[in-house]
Amino acid sequence: MQRHKSTTSSDMKKYIKSPEQKENNKYTENNPKENEIYNLNDDDFKTAIIKILNELRENSDRQLNEFRSYVTKEFDTIKKNQTEILEMKNTIEEIKKNLDALNSRADNMEERISNLEDGNIEMLQAEEEREVRLKRNEETLRELSDTIRRCNVRIIGIPEGEEKEKGAESLFKEIMAENFPNRGKKLEIQVKEANRSPNYINVKRHSPRHIPEKLAKVNDKEKILRAARQKKIQRNHYQISAE
Repeated sequence: MQRHKSTTSSDMKKYIKSPEQKENNKYTENNPKENEIYNLNDDDFKTAIIKILNELRENSDRQLNEFRSYVTKEFDTIKKNQTEILEMKNTIEEIKKNLDALNSRADNMEERISNLEDGNIEMLQAEEEREVRLKRNEETLRELSDTIRRCNVRIIGIPEGEEKEKGAESLFKEIMAENFPNRGKKLEIQVKEANRSPNYINVKRHSPRHIPEKLAKVNDKEKILRAARQKKIQRNHYQISAE
């Protein structure tokens, strides 16, 4: 029994002596109490070993608590970082949505501006076409007016109201007959229309209004004017001129 006890003590001493080589030697040299343990009897040796184990357990518990505290702190930090990252992600998503909305509004504005520009171009084209039509109509009216006026002669100096009894057309034919008695059928004139112009009386104007005679043919006008040049047409100072 004593032999077994001694063997067990020797094995434990051997276990203590065989830590990791260099570190163990260094530790043994720097800790003289360790050397004293080897010289203890079995009971004291066991007591010392139990004490050492208790110290190791306390150190392990302390280190474990420190490690647990460290891990908990790191975990809280990671959790906090994750929260911040999530908030940043949400912020980025919100910014992206705002940018998308701004881009959409910009696209809509560009489309509206493009439509307005197209509308302005169409309006300008329509305005140009309208001006062209107006000019064309003015030219047409001018041509019509010139065509109408080409057939007209104007009687000047007939007192106001004189044409009401006989009519302006009959009065014109009477003047032709008086001034060209020998022309006969050569001066047969067809009058389409004869009226005072303008159609209202200007009280500030003392001379009578003229009577434009709208003839059926341009040749009739030329005959009258040619005859007027050869013989001055007059009837109480009435005159005939081209319109």
